[in-house]
Amino acid sequence: MIGTLINKMIHYFGPDARRIQHAMKVYCFACALWDEEVLERGLHKTDARKDTLLAAAILHDIGIHEAERKYQSSAGKYQEIEGPPIAADILEACGASHEMISRVCFLVGHHHTYNMIDDLDFQILVEADLLVNLEEDHPGREAIISVREKHMKTAGSRMLLESYLLP
Repeated sequence: MIGTLINKMIHYFGPDARRIQHAMKVYCFACALWDEEVLERGLHKTDARKDTLLAAAILHDIGIHEAERKYQSSAGKYQEIEGPPIAADILEACGASHEMISRVCFLVGHHHTYNMIDDLDFQILVEADLLVNLEEDHPGREAIISVREKHMKTAGSRMLLESYLLP
């Protein structure tokens, strides 16, 4: 199903290569961070949360075009409003379970709301998105350190941030 979701995300974004590449980078970081946590915490490799996380990583910004159309803004709060219905339609077309659709829509609808993190899939989605945003936005060393201290909870994200963005 992941391959189909990627294809549908690419089709949805059309020629918006920047958004497609952002989603793919978040997806890749989410994969790496999940696998690191499986090793760190001794989680079962087939934990259903992984599939949910990866689907959410692919679709996390799927509402951005609609947000720009409706609100003339790509701000996170508007993405969180517009993303879940689009994500639900895509997931339904892929045959996802009701449980997966519900959780992915929750994650898409809250991926900029850091005080609502309730499980490992949500934490890793936030961390993967932050890693990519920091790389794309180049905010400077102090801002990167601030994000690390406030939001990076997993050992994998802190390690990646240190080696990737704070060499």
